[in-house]
Amino acid sequence: MESEAAIQVENLRYVYPGGYEALKGVNLAVKKGEFIAIMGENGSGKTTLIKHFNGVLKPTEGRVLIDGVDTRETPVSKLSRKVGIVFQNPDHQLFSETVWDEVAFPMKNFGFPEQVVKERTERFLKLMGLYSYRDKSPYLLSLGERKRLTIAAVLAYDPEIIVLDEPTAGQDYIQKEHISGTMNLLRTMQKTVVIVTHDMEFVVQYVDRIVLMSRGRIVASASPHEVLLNPSLLASAGLMPPQLARLALQLSRAGIYTPRRLPETGEIVDAVLKRWHR
Repeated sequence: MESEAAIQVENLRYVYPGGYEALKGVNLAVKKGEFIAIMGENGSGKTTLIKHFNGVLKPTEGRVLIDGVDTRETPVSKLSRKVGIVFQNPDHQLFSETVWDEVAFPMKNFGFPEQVVKERTERFLKLMGLYSYRDKSPYLLSLGERKRLTIAAVLAYDPEIIVLDEPTAGQDYIQKEHISGTMNLLRTMQKTVVIVTHDMEFVVQYVDRIVLMSRGRIVASASPHEVLLNPSLLASAGLMPPQLARLALQLSRAGIYTPRRLPETGEIVDAVLKRWHR
């Protein structure tokens, strides 16, 4: 019987060789086609958790299932075909001589036909705004461009599950628009997506659920509106509400506006104007 969960984490505990316990009994299920964000302060265990999704790390205790397959019993090479991870530091993933080769290599490694490799490499370099750099060394690109290159390399081989660690870090507004377009594409393709991020404004546009982590544990799992409008919940993970949420909550305390979800800027303006004209 096919598993309903794309990712199933059961009682996961992980201790690094030096003795540091990074994960302390984590349980998490991610449904197929679901968009989730994992958030929390630095050192909360977010990156350690996602490294278990393609078997880079193996559980000290507990288990991780990817589409029903136990990562403890499956090589990274096989898991990587199903789970594509883009790590926070792009230099940990770049090794080819040219930008073109960087995107083409995974597909060649997985045995894609030559014409498909060519078509997909061109398509995803254009999608990420990097096609004009195709013959350059990846190390001549800016940090933001290198980040988008690693995203292109993962998207091109079309894994079922895509994990993005801080995808908007180091990106300016225009570069974020490229990544926003990618998020919309992934939703259209019904991919399972896990984003690790501190960028709350970016998160609320795309994700179905926010998972909050603190000190190696999951402390909350709820819709973006439930999480971002709950300052005490965010504080338990060392985070603060985004500016729009803080403004909505302040207006609520003043009796001007009662947020039931994270509002658009226009909704707050309308509420203030209505109160002003009473």
